[in-house]
Amino acid sequence: MTDQSGREPEQRLPARRPPSEAAPAARFSAPESAHPPQLSPERAAKIVSQSASARWVGFLVVCVTILFMTIYYFYEVGAPLGLSEPRLDAQAEVQQVTAIERGYNLYQANCARCHGPQGEGTGGGYIGPVLNDQMKLFDHLNARYLTNVLTAGGRYVCGSASSLMPIWADTNGGPMNYRQIEELIAFIRAPSTQEYIIRNPELNEPVIGDDGKVKTFRGWVDPAFKPDPAATAVPACWSGTAGGGPTPSPLPSGAVTLELVAENIAFDTLELEVAANTPFQIHLVNNDEGTPHDVDIRLADATVVVDNPTINGISETTYVMDGLDAGTYTFICSVHPIPGMTGILTVK
Repeated sequence: MTDQSGREPEQRLPARRPPSEAAPAARFSAPESAHPPQLSPERAAKIVSQSASARWVGFLVVCVTILFMTIYYFYEVGAPLGLSEPRLDAQAEVQQVTAIERGYNLYQANCARCHGPQGEGTGGGYIGPVLNDQMKLFDHLNARYLTNVLTAGGRYVCGSASSLMPIWADTNGGPMNYRQIEELIAFIRAPSTQEYIIRNPELNEPVIGDDGKVKTFRGWVDPAFKPDPAATAVPACWSGTAGGGPTPSPLPSGAVTLELVAENIAFDTLELEVAANTPFQIHLVNNDEGTPHDVDIRLADATVVVDNPTINGISETTYVMDGLDAGTYTFICSVHPIPGMTGILTVK
């Protein structure tokens, strides 16, 4: 029986595979060329030598790296026993010198016309207050105060909206950016013990004087300055120079003391009289709490003869003045130049 017509049962079995030969062993192994002969002593010695050289190179690399890192560390932080200066400190000093020299040009271009080229202020015939006074620099003109003044203008100094001191920071509409403000303050706070180079503001090259030498300048701050133990306190609103200096010399016998009281934004008297060419003093009592007052002496054309420091109320102070030539002067509160605080000083 078949399930296919015309085929016998043996014909329906799977066809037999043809006989095959076994695969050679070389088929499953690398060729003879891949099997090197046994290492010779010379070849083995060379391999050992190369390995040793590589280890020495690695060791030297590690040593050089450690030495470099050690040297760089002391270059950054300074050698022990003060043998070298830390790099960051040295760079900070260089940057500070650069800031001071740039600040010098900023000051001469913007501030000298009111405060004087050397910060002499009213003492040198300028309209701005003195800046180079050591007591002022020691206790008053610190970096924070100067920043506030340059940012807010003269109203910060004495609360006077009519102050001639403008705003300098560009954040409030002034012409200077924050870096220029920092450089200007660096100049004002520069020490007098160091000499700096005057540089051309456009080229940054040293300026040569008529004598062929580089022009230089020194700062104003004396690092060795210490206030006299008898010095008066520096007022919070200080536009003059006398308030922070040593206690004035005693007046000659018989010298006049003029009494003046400021209250309700007005002087209690608007007429004072002293003898000509004779030292005198004005004792000012400020009864206006939290309000600054002073007593300046001016000519009829508003020329300032004496620019006294202000005091905040409630307080009092005594202004000692040299003798004045005969004539008629005006005594006035520079913070409140109104009729109630403007009087006549007769010297005869």
